[in-house]
Amino acid sequence: MSAIRRAAVLGSPIAHSLSPVLHRAAYEELGLTDWSYDRFEVDEVALPDFLAGLGPEWAGLSLTMPLKRAVIPLLDTISDTASSVEAVNTVVLTEDGHKVGDNTDIPGMVAALAERGIDKVESAAILGAGATASSALAALSRVCAGEIVAYVRSDARAAEMREWGERLDVDVKIGKWSDAAHAFTAPLVVATTPAGTTDALAAEVPERPGTLFDVLYDPWPTQLAARWSGYGGAVVSGLDLLVHQAVLQVEQMTGRAPAPLGAMRRAGERALAG
Repeated sequence: MSAIRRAAVLGSPIAHSLSPVLHRAAYEELGLTDWSYDRFEVDEVALPDFLAGLGPEWAGLSLTMPLKRAVIPLLDTISDTASSVEAVNTVVLTEDGHKVGDNTDIPGMVAALAERGIDKVESAAILGAGATASSALAALSRVCAGEIVAYVRSDARAAEMREWGERLDVDVKIGKWSDAAHAFTAPLVVATTPAGTTDALAAEVPERPGTLFDVLYDPWPTQLAARWSGYGGAVVSGLDLLVHQAVLQVEQMTGRAPAPLGAMRRAGERALAG
């Protein structure tokens, strides 16, 4: 009989996470009947003890906020990708007991765009400057050949984006949030802001928009995404990102590839439909 293997998603709050739905769908499709995937409410204070208590049956962890940076000093090593944005969303637990951190958000973004035929653009724009924006910037460094403009709300956020640009060796120009509608002239726009933030911009979408990557998935569509697709523009959703980054997590944790992208997406869509 195969040994039981465990994985889970950690964060706070965590009840909303779709990760269990996606990973369990992958296990079922791959025939991994002895694998389980759960969710645990864990904050920065509880994280060290949680990690210390993991037994040999554990294969990996998915991490959401607020743990992506807090976990780094608790790991044995992290990938160059995770180091580039100081954010770990994946921990693989090796047979020799090591905890290895990675970031699948960045290649997940690249893969989600590639699925829509977007592997190179001449310029791009980012709406927002939070934690997701740094991953978006890292992803754009792989697909954008020219100018990247980040539209932000404050001087502090502007400084943060410039710092990330220097770390990633990307020339980032800063735009004021009051000028955020100017982003829509770019062939690729990545919206990284919380729900409702871009609603007021929906009326500014041009009649022939390029591609919008809106990292939200619930509620969906956002007003911006609905207006964008209404004008015939291509839209990549937060569910696309969630599925693609989860595919990479499943492959790393289980050692099985390719992970079943289609089955995972359908499971996510059913869960969101309620």
